[in-house]
Amino acid sequence: MALQIYNTLTRMKETFVAQEPGKVKIYVCGPTVYDYIHIGNARPMIFFDVVRAYFENQGNDVNYVVNFTDVDDKMIRKAEQTGTTVPEVADKFINAYYEDLDGLGIPRATLNPRVTDNMESIIEFIQELIDRDFAYENGGDVFYRTRKFDDYGKLSQQNLDELQFGIRIEVDKRKENPEDFVLWKAAKPGEIYWSSPWGDGRPGWHIECSAMARRYLGDTLDIHGGGQDLQFPHHECEVAQSEALTGKPLANYWMHNGYIRINNEKMSKSLGNGVLVKELREQYTKEAIRYFMLSTHYRNPLNYSDEVMEQAQNSVERLANAAANIEHRLSTAIGSKDDTVSQEVADKISAVLVEFHQKMQDDFNTPDAITAMFQWASEANQLLKEASIPAADLHEVLRAFNEMNGVLRIVNTGTDELLDEEIEALITERVEARKNKNWARADEIRDKLADEGIVLEDTAQGMRWRRK
Repeated sequence: MALQIYNTLTRMKETFVAQEPGKVKIYVCGPTVYDYIHIGNARPMIFFDVVRAYFENQGNDVNYVVNFTDVDDKMIRKAEQTGTTVPEVADKFINAYYEDLDGLGIPRATLNPRVTDNMESIIEFIQELIDRDFAYENGGDVFYRTRKFDDYGKLSQQNLDELQFGIRIEVDKRKENPEDFVLWKAAKPGEIYWSSPWGDGRPGWHIECSAMARRYLGDTLDIHGGGQDLQFPHHECEVAQSEALTGKPLANYWMHNGYIRINNEKMSKSLGNGVLVKELREQYTKEAIRYFMLSTHYRNPLNYSDEVMEQAQNSVERLANAAANIEHRLSTAIGSKDDTVSQEVADKISAVLVEFHQKMQDDFNTPDAITAMFQWASEANQLLKEASIPAADLHEVLRAFNEMNGVLRIVNTGTDELLDEEIEALITERVEARKNKNWARADEIRDKLADEGIVLEDTAQGMRWRRK
């Protein structure tokens, strides 16, 4: 099997080949940190986390960079509205971002560079473009000569002549052509600024990612990713800047995830239907949120509703129950985990894993990969009907589950609140309390466990528990 990725640049699936075997360089555009992140921001966060996890599952060393835009017009307005400074706004919402990141079960990126920590690299990048005649200064602003880059429009597959009326630009007589875009913006009175050869100011949005991607990952990325909304003009402008400077492809593979709709309507500020991640996490588990995000192919639109989220939560619990039941049966299993796995179990579990990896290698087809996990649950539940099960078989079934879940992380196999031994101790105490007719203590323990999301179940093997 060879990993196939749909490349936005070529509009076709291509076999992935890393520039350096065993090492993958990924750059994903991160948030502008002027507010709390919303559900639309969360989709690339979760999806590209899975991309990273799958490359690591396949034995690769992944250098994964997600930037923070911590200075721009929105940041300046936010600081003015709140009576604070741009750095204070940035610090507040970067901390909030990390809280949401942790709350979604996403490990930190290899690096989260901030624009304000890379100003020297950005200024040098702009100066090199000026030296190569791809940029020009006028009135303290620096603009990119879009028409000088012959391939402008190749990523979004648009013609530059047709784009003159499609680019959201203000009429600016300082521009040589209307479609030229800004690389450096002269500071207005009272605004935050940095000194440059062209005067005090700050960088334009597009140049930030070109400069940081080059600094931290080199001239050519293996994968550049982000939301579909970034394809034009942001990523198109990145291509023009970077490739004009280096003469090399900015990225060998471009990946863009689709939009999220809210109750079948476009998510927008004007409709007031945005959903913040911090609010979503108060309603649903991170596993349900991840399941929802991965249950539709990343390139397709995704529709959010309360009904869909409830279905996601129920689906997660079905998988969690199957895994918990397998773990529970280990207490009565025969033999050792080091014994030979029965051929029947080995064949069935192998078939599930083959299906899972085939789907993941088909442009990260997570919905079909999830289907493979439900096939695993079906096989696991069938095995549990046996009166006695070899320990080796149970461990092999769990190994397969952990391999798949280690990539998607849609089932919580950890313990966020009470530790397993604490739960076991409380259950033992509750059993003793009931024997001694200490009903008050038994009820108190039951309520405590319920508050922690612990469900108690009577089975043929005795009392067992699971996390809801």
